[in-house]
Amino acid sequence: MSYSFNVRGTTKAIAKQLIATALAGVVAQQPVHAADVKPAQAAADAQIDLLQNDESKDVVVYVSGSLGWNGPMEDANFSSANVSVNAGLQPREAAAAQ
Repeated sequence: MSYSFNVRGTTKAIAKQLIATALAGVVAQQPVHAADVKPAQAAADAQIDLLQNDESKDVVVYVSGSLGWNGPMEDANFSSANVSVNAGLQPREAAAAQ
């Protein structure tokens, strides 16, 4: 089962909060991802932390992930796990959405 989303925040802290909210939405739709939500958040936070502080730019982050398993989903016999994060700074949009 896989997911992907992107967020755009005016600060690093806001971007991290938006990711947490988006990941909660993923888990609500695909409960199996409760198993990998912490590593996904940690990976996103780590990439965001690498960015310089620049109050004139937005923090834009793309996150995707997937889990594969054998047998019933409830058994959590995972055979694969993936998370990918791309974080960067982009010029602030005139009507930036937190």
